[in-house]
Amino acid sequence: MKPSTVTNADYHKTALKIVFFFIFVAVTFFFVGKHFSDGSSSQLIFFSATTTATSAEITVSPNFNQVFNVSSLIDAYTPPEPSVLPPPPEPQEAIKRFGILNENGTMSNEFEVGNVEDGVPEEEGNVSLIGEDSDSAPRVAVSKFGMCPRSMSEHIPCLDNENAIRNLESTERGERFERHCPEEGKRFNCLIPPPKGYRPPIPWPRSRDEVTTSFLCVWYNNVPHTRLVEDKGGQNWISKGKDKFRFPGGGTQFIHGADQYLDHISETVPDIKFGQNIRVALDVGCGVASFGAYLLSRNVITMSVAPKDVHENQIQFALERGVPAMVAAFATRRLLYPSQAFDLIHCSRCRINWTRDDGILLLEVNRMLRAGGYFVWAAQPVYKHEEILEEQWEEMLNLTTRLCWKFMKKDGYVAIWQKPSDNSCYLNREAGTQPPLCDQSDDPDNVWYVNLRACISQLPENGYGANVARWPARLHTPPDRLQSIKFDAFISRNELFKAESKYWGEIIASYVRVLRWKKMRLRNVMDMRAGFGGFAAALIDQKLDSWVMNVVPVSGSNTLPVIYDRGLIGVMHDWCEPFDTYPRTYDFLHAANLLSVEKKRCNVSSIMLEMDRILRPGGRAYIRDTLAIMDELIEIGKAMGWQVTLRDTSEGPHASYRVLVCDKRLRG
Repeated sequence: MKPSTVTNADYHKTALKIVFFFIFVAVTFFFVGKHFSDGSSSQLIFFSATTTATSAEITVSPNFNQVFNVSSLIDAYTPPEPSVLPPPPEPQEAIKRFGILNENGTMSNEFEVGNVEDGVPEEEGNVSLIGEDSDSAPRVAVSKFGMCPRSMSEHIPCLDNENAIRNLESTERGERFERHCPEEGKRFNCLIPPPKGYRPPIPWPRSRDEVTTSFLCVWYNNVPHTRLVEDKGGQNWISKGKDKFRFPGGGTQFIHGADQYLDHISETVPDIKFGQNIRVALDVGCGVASFGAYLLSRNVITMSVAPKDVHENQIQFALERGVPAMVAAFATRRLLYPSQAFDLIHCSRCRINWTRDDGILLLEVNRMLRAGGYFVWAAQPVYKHEEILEEQWEEMLNLTTRLCWKFMKKDGYVAIWQKPSDNSCYLNREAGTQPPLCDQSDDPDNVWYVNLRACISQLPENGYGANVARWPARLHTPPDRLQSIKFDAFISRNELFKAESKYWGEIIASYVRVLRWKKMRLRNVMDMRAGFGGFAAALIDQKLDSWVMNVVPVSGSNTLPVIYDRGLIGVMHDWCEPFDTYPRTYDFLHAANLLSVEKKRCNVSSIMLEMDRILRPGGRAYIRDTLAIMDELIEIGKAMGWQVTLRDTSEGPHASYRVLVCDKRLRG
């Protein structure tokens, strides 16, 4: 057997192989280790870190045979802080979305419904108080707004546009009292000051027996005008004391008091049952709104309207008293209320010629009056026997007959008619009878800058609007007209209605329970994006002594008919334009999911300046919106001199929504 021999060359070759092998292994581990350790020391493990060493059990990974994008997992990983992390929050119930898929596979997400944790309102979460010297400065910079001249203390931008009014082709039909908004670049860009000597309004009465209440009097310096006292003092409307105006409760046609007048109406037509089948009323040419003020104690909410005319401050007096009111005029355009809105419409010496232009103004009343509703007219043609007044009475009788209104009764100085409950009378009129029926294409709920129509708005064939429940059941009964609202849900409308009511009911209940909302001054309230009116309904359920102006923006679905059907009041509005009310008329503004939507259409600063204009000093605004817009809103609020506080919603600190609480301070 030949012995083997190993040469030096063989040793060198073997050594080189070993060296290259170790170099290859080292390089391989270096690159693999670098790939999995870039930016962190993460590992991919598929077992519990608490498994003991003595366990002999083998567990197959749930990810076996699955493919992962390891790079994305690594990039998404955030290394833990060196300190001990707090335990994760308890899982919260997911937000419920209600809706039904349509033929395009789209579901409505107009309303989100979550649960408010019992006993923990939104204010009890994380709170960030943001003052003028806050270190956490928002990313958006806004210069501080200056004060407007004192002469603008009662400025209503769309009604005080003198340049536009001077350029009107005609004013004979009241065009000057309608909206004429200034162009985008010509609107006020300053803070409306209060009048000299302004004081917080006198509180609304807790009982009718209190002597010094806003129901009976307001501070003179808050509305420093005596024209109404000079013109109407002898009719028991208003009187002036040393530093207050007083409201005895009378009116031109009810100098002995509104209560006696309301009793007279009910006695004249016993089917008029205030607070039952009569829940929502419209008072045209309302004076200082004593008619609506006294109806509140009978569970009737009244929209009191009047133009800004020679008695321009009557609406300001009404709102200062704490009575629902709005500047509006019967002129050439539809009023901003839906069809079949009011159970009763009242006109007491309202100085409107109802029979002019073939009755076009009374046709507008007919549009807004609910099927089976009542029109109450207290005016000189009813009871005086002068020749010209008797002619006016005959013209009124003739017109109302052609409108198919049923003349109920004339008693003393009051005449009452009832609107038909269906279209049968309209369809059985003689051919050629005027006014004609409106075309089927005319939408009686389309009201934003829409001219009056010289035709009769037909009632829905399905009876929608006529069959509302009696108060108070109608507040939470889904109305028939819910099915006619145009939005992306078909079968689930009742669920959306109930879900919204439940959502706001839980939130307001927590505010009342924990934050003692009943001790706040909440009288004149505005919901700037009202939906179905769930926020307002929640305030009623909690028996808060307030009323709510439910605003339905033109940028969304027109839910205004539903709001009125459930016994609430509201108005259509475009928040890219100023609102038709006096400065300092609301104690509380509520804006949920509004500004992030309107930001796509107009300047958010303009909307917040308008909010400041209509909010009283000492008033508060709740802005519930997406986190993405909060920096900008905070900066604008600080620029206006508001005290702003950012709070979590009930969904917790990781939600995409926040609540910005804004307090307006007295200035000027």
